[in-house]
Amino acid sequence: MAAKWIETVIGSLEQKKQYRQYKARVEALPEPYHQAAKALERYLMYSSGLTDGDTMMTMFADFADLWERAAADETPVRAIVGDDPVEFAETFAAAYSGKQWIDKERARLIKAIDEAAAGDADGGADGRDMDA
Repeated sequence: MAAKWIETVIGSLEQKKQYRQYKARVEALPEPYHQAAKALERYLMYSSGLTDGDTMMTMFADFADLWERAAADETPVRAIVGDDPVEFAETFAAAYSGKQWIDKERARLIKAIDEAAAGDADGGADGRDMDA
């Protein structure tokens, strides 16, 4: 029961364990793969917008797999990311759909516009006299 309460407060303990394992895998990469993976990881953390821990852990596990395979095969970094690392990172992240932080703001915007539009339909729901 205590573990359930702790997870409710601080998040999934299993995901934290998976994240530590992922970080260890990236730290173990030889150069230049380590440097490239760390740079892309930073960008993905900011740009992916994921808030779903399961989706994020799947993405990072696949990300570590990609770089470990590239290091094992001695694939050049540019052969992985191409000429545009931003495009690579965004395409990679787009493959992992999940709940994103922006979803909440989208729902909030839709609700606000719906409420404003409903106010238009009844002649101004704010109590102002439209003829004045």
